[in-house]
Amino acid sequence: MAVPTKKIRAVPPLKRGWIRRLLPLLLLVLGLGAGLLGPYIWVADRQVREAFSRLAWQVPTRVLAQPLELAPERAMTPEALEAELAASRYLEVDAPRRAGSYARRGEVFTLATRGFTDLEGAWPAQQVVVTLGGGRVRSIRSGDRDLARLRLDPARIATLYGEAQEERRLVRLEDVPPLLITTLQAVEDRDFKHHIGLDWRGIARAAWVNLTHGELRQGASTLTQQLVRNLYLTREQKLGRKLREMLYAILIEARFDKRTILEAYLNQVYLGQQGNQAVHGVAAGADFWFGRELDQLSESDIALLVGLIQGPSLHDPRRKPENAIKRRNVVLGQMLETGLIDRTTFDAARSRPLGVTPAGSLSHDRYPAFMALVRDQLRRDYTPEALRGAGLTVLTTLSPSAQQAAERTVAGQLAALEQKGKPPLQAALVLTDTRLGEVLAIVGARDPNDHGFNRALDARRPVGSLLKPFVYLLALAQPNRYALATRVEDAPITLSLPGNRSWSPENADGRSHGRVSLRDALVRSYNQATVRIGMDVGVDRLARLLDVLAAIDAAPHPSLLLGAVDLSPLQMTQAYQFLASGGQIQPLRAVRGVLDPDGTPLKRYDAAPAPAQRGDTIAARLVSLALQDTVREGTARALGTGGLAWLDAAGKTGTSNDSRDSWFAGYTGAHLAVVWVGNDANQPTGLFGSTGAMKLWGELFRQVPSLPLAVDPDGLEWAYMDAVEYALTDETCPGAQRHVFVAGYLPEQVRHCRLTQLRQWFGAGDER
Repeated sequence: MAVPTKKIRAVPPLKRGWIRRLLPLLLLVLGLGAGLLGPYIWVADRQVREAFSRLAWQVPTRVLAQPLELAPERAMTPEALEAELAASRYLEVDAPRRAGSYARRGEVFTLATRGFTDLEGAWPAQQVVVTLGGGRVRSIRSGDRDLARLRLDPARIATLYGEAQEERRLVRLEDVPPLLITTLQAVEDRDFKHHIGLDWRGIARAAWVNLTHGELRQGASTLTQQLVRNLYLTREQKLGRKLREMLYAILIEARFDKRTILEAYLNQVYLGQQGNQAVHGVAAGADFWFGRELDQLSESDIALLVGLIQGPSLHDPRRKPENAIKRRNVVLGQMLETGLIDRTTFDAARSRPLGVTPAGSLSHDRYPAFMALVRDQLRRDYTPEALRGAGLTVLTTLSPSAQQAAERTVAGQLAALEQKGKPPLQAALVLTDTRLGEVLAIVGARDPNDHGFNRALDARRPVGSLLKPFVYLLALAQPNRYALATRVEDAPITLSLPGNRSWSPENADGRSHGRVSLRDALVRSYNQATVRIGMDVGVDRLARLLDVLAAIDAAPHPSLLLGAVDLSPLQMTQAYQFLASGGQIQPLRAVRGVLDPDGTPLKRYDAAPAPAQRGDTIAARLVSLALQDTVREGTARALGTGGLAWLDAAGKTGTSNDSRDSWFAGYTGAHLAVVWVGNDANQPTGLFGSTGAMKLWGELFRQVPSLPLAVDPDGLEWAYMDAVEYALTDETCPGAQRHVFVAGYLPEQVRHCRLTQLRQWFGAGDER
């Protein structure tokens, strides 16, 4: 049987001739293509390999508030704790299990804290119960253990951007919720795990759509192609750009594993814009749109975040909520279709509101007055270029709850103090920790968001009587000459000045008060007595003291004794920190330290200050006791009657000539605050220290949890003094006053009253 064969039709000679003539041309084209395309591919591969392997974004430097530290008996109120939690973006829920959430039942807080890195190292996430009571922390429990202290992760208060002005927070793949990763792939690239950078079926589908419409209307980009477009190319819809994108995607897939590519995509994807700040990466996107961390996102939030990748401006949930809801629901449908969520979760998520914050919540510079001090202190060790976009973490001393209380105080009190016909009032306020010299809050203007003139740091105004305590400090540092019970004349005094001039200071009430004790002269702020004391101890010594305490360069004129020097609120705070700390020279600081991108400390600013000299400590304690009496019965007595007597604060009022400047400096057992009130026109305000700045101080300490001031009695002793003479007397004698002295420096003279002498003569005081 013959085997059938297929005849091979011969090619006509004419066609064979054309092929022979075309073959060299075809080979030439292929050779030229290989010669040209080969080097192009080689260059592109080297570019991708080098750029992608050392992929490093310009990550902004984060500026953080201080972590809230809680410990038993530390001052804390429920309102202040909630303010701190809100600043750190903790969510209030019924059952806090997820990190960054809490529940409150009266004064009992159940917290699920976040882990974070501080100067002392890593602090773990944990479940704790904090119980408050009476304005203090009563207990902190984790499971069945009592904790001696707890630190909560700090709020982000500012960002130092590089030239790119890009907000980005790098995350590792394991830090991203699995549902977000799987949803991203389900919506943007379902074949991500298997393709080589291109989705051929998607390309064919898009090509058909574009062909039928005669224009580029649909793409088929994989996650790798999107990453290429964001990193290397533009978004223009041109064939050449598309071919380069496809080539780059294939090269990246050939060089790097899927995990690396996916992690790079999650950190690079564009998700919105706030002013000139571009928001890149899912972590920054979660913060920008929801004010939350990635691990706090719900199914609905994840659907919206992934949906925004298609077009953040097209689906902007703040400006175009209808578009955003529609897009979110499409993504939820794909999550249901691929089995990522069930029907119940789908229905619940679909019915939820968008849940975005009213405005972008990126922390660019939330507290400009405080940040000005941060920049000033960092400038000593870092140039601005070394900080911006460097991915560092700047740890500051700011307390969000105290800062918010200070801002509310200034805004509310100035409105109440405003007087018709007078220039608008302005204010400045500085609040510090008396133990460590940390600046907790700064307000530099009536509008706390004003980035202009910072009155707390840069305004120099006459301080008036605020300097008087330092005159008395110098006197009391000489216990062999001066004590609070020492008598001094509050009488007219005239001093000769250069140029045949003279100076005759007067008291605020226009009267002289005769022979008074140092204590009474300070408590009632007598000018004439203060000048006499100051001239005796030396004006030059006061000038040197101010230089040592606060780097104040003051000319040693006699008027300096009554505060005739222009200082800023920050300088005045630095000087008073010496008194508030019990005689320690504590340089005020707004920065605790700087961490590198890996969380390793680069620089620390939390070194303990030098130990105080015992003589300085005792003199400072004596001044503090006198300033407590100033609040109880002197020029600041309105504080006690205003409900703050329990703080037993020490304080001093100050008023410049014609009431242009109103000052108050006061401290408790935990905090020092200096307040200035005036106007930028330097016109009279009609306010004294006690009717202006002191009102702000009082309102601040009604909100800030603090502790009563208890002056350490070490090195001091008390005794009763005669009402007229500088002599010890008996407690029962008429007019006897109890005074404090440096131990070992009691008056030698004793003056018994007649009643006591009679009791001694008849043996009534004998012990049997």
